[in-house]
Amino acid sequence: MEVILLQDVERLGKAGEHVNVRDGFSRNYLLPRKLAILSSEGGLKFLEAKKKRAEEKRKKEVAEVTQLAERLEKWSCVIKAKVGEEGKLFGSVTRQDIASRLQSEGFNVDKRQIDLFEPIHRVGKYQVRVRLHAEVERTLQVTVVQE
Repeated sequence: MEVILLQDVERLGKAGEHVNVRDGFSRNYLLPRKLAILSSEGGLKFLEAKKKRAEEKRKKEVAEVTQLAERLEKWSCVIKAKVGEEGKLFGSVTRQDIASRLQSEGFNVDKRQIDLFEPIHRVGKYQVRVRLHAEVERTLQVTVVQE
C-alpha cells in the first residue's frame, strides 16, 4: 500500500515522502497514529494544504521577528555590575543577565537565543549575537558599567 508520511518515521522515511509499505503496517500502525495518509488525490491535496499553512506560518513568524530585530538594533543594552580593582567584575555578566535586561525593556528574548562571543568579566563594550529565528539574527551592543 502506498502512503504519504505526515511525520518522520524512523527507518521508513521523512515527512512528505511517498513510501510503499505492507497493508497491515499502514492500517495498524501508521494510519491510526496519524503518521501517514493514503496516497490518493485527497491525500495529496491535504499534504499540499498542510505545506502551504506551514509556509504561511513561517513567513508570519519571520515578519514578526524582523520587526523585533529592527527595534533591537536601535537599542543599546547597558548593564550595571559590581566592579573590583582594574575594572574586573565580581563574577561575570551572563546570558541570563542580558536576557533579563532585554525583557525589562519589552523585548521578548530568551536566554538561549543569546550567544556570547567571549565571557564578560570586565567593564567595557561587547558584541553579543542574538538569534531570534533560524533566518534572523542580529548583533547587540552590550555595555557593562560600574554600579
